[in-house]
Amino acid sequence: MNYDKKTIRDIDVSGKKILLRCDFNVPHDKTTGIIHDDTRIVSTLPTIRYLLEHNAAVILLSHMGRPHGQWKKELSLFSARDHLEKLLGIPVPLTQDVLGPDTKEKCAALQPGQVVLVENLRFRLEEEQNDPDFSRELASLADLFVFDAFGAAHRAHASTEGVSHYLPSVAGLLVEKELQFMGAALEAPKRPLVAILGGAKVADKIGVIKNLLQKADTILIGGGMSYTFLAAQGRPIGTSLLDADHVDYARQMLDQASQLGVNLLLPLDNLAAKEFSPDAAPVLVDAQNFPEDLMGMDIGPKTIQLFTDAIRGAGTVIWNGPMGVFEFPAFAQGTRAVAAAMAQQADAVTIVGGGDSASAVEQTGLAHQLSHISTGGGASLEFLEGLVLPGIACLADKEQAGGNADS
Repeated sequence: MNYDKKTIRDIDVSGKKILLRCDFNVPHDKTTGIIHDDTRIVSTLPTIRYLLEHNAAVILLSHMGRPHGQWKKELSLFSARDHLEKLLGIPVPLTQDVLGPDTKEKCAALQPGQVVLVENLRFRLEEEQNDPDFSRELASLADLFVFDAFGAAHRAHASTEGVSHYLPSVAGLLVEKELQFMGAALEAPKRPLVAILGGAKVADKIGVIKNLLQKADTILIGGGMSYTFLAAQGRPIGTSLLDADHVDYARQMLDQASQLGVNLLLPLDNLAAKEFSPDAAPVLVDAQNFPEDLMGMDIGPKTIQLFTDAIRGAGTVIWNGPMGVFEFPAFAQGTRAVAAAMAQQADAVTIVGGGDSASAVEQTGLAHQLSHISTGGGASLEFLEGLVLPGIACLADKEQAGGNADS
């Protein structure tokens, strides 16, 4: 897939109405509407401001949660609207319907320098169905389509891919940044390339490991998935999480890493506990002598040193998945240590691939010291797998003379 896409800087937006697909699917209190994490809203502000400053009229599109075509007050975009108004310092009207009379009236009246937010697109089933008529009707509201919702790039929905068949389509500044960092990390990384993979299940990372084995110099595996790899080596793992269906796969990956000359590192020691609880007492165990009655909850100090040394020598570091049960303070040490090691690499390109890893880094307060933190969980994972992302593939390539209205 070509990652070199046209952006809003490559086209004339003055006097145009722009459909801007954002990702305002942010965690919020269902009763009060108070937003707990505004990262995704803040991340798309540069695109919104650029369009407004360049005399465009901006129609914002987003989804919130999974209402399955039902109108649900707790999944309205009113909280995102209120927050956006504070950040932008201008009124942001919210439509009372989705492609109904109010949406069409507000969009028709919109003037350059003004913005309107269309209510949660998933209140209509046609959105997730990528219905052509719904896509065409959305497209009829504007002159151009700008995609800036990287977190939804892996979805082929009406507002992420469908409208591109009816409007010239380019990337926003957030998507441009995502493609620049993650695309370069996979296609032309500063060497050595170190990939850090964590999280619970091997099954979730099969495609990522396969792809990275062809690209990375070193792969560090921690988190719940590491116990399946240890089991594949015949090591004891006590009552730790085991993805039993993928032990053979883990063994194959270890063999393939050896054949390709990829340095695949597994934990040397772990912090374990008798039960999965925030109050459980941590017990340090050696990976070679794992007690039968304990479960692994985090990587231990020897592993932290091993992983830190690998990160210290890296030119590019990509991290996806925590090293342990980081939501329990007693078992967050490994994840925090990885974040700290990455933050200390001022000369390296350091990338966090969204999801739990991004949350963990934000909690450490080190986010500002890293090169890039992706706004997409599932999208980042599929990107790392080398899969085609529908929301990206539909955008005009840089080398093309015009938009892709006929694509």
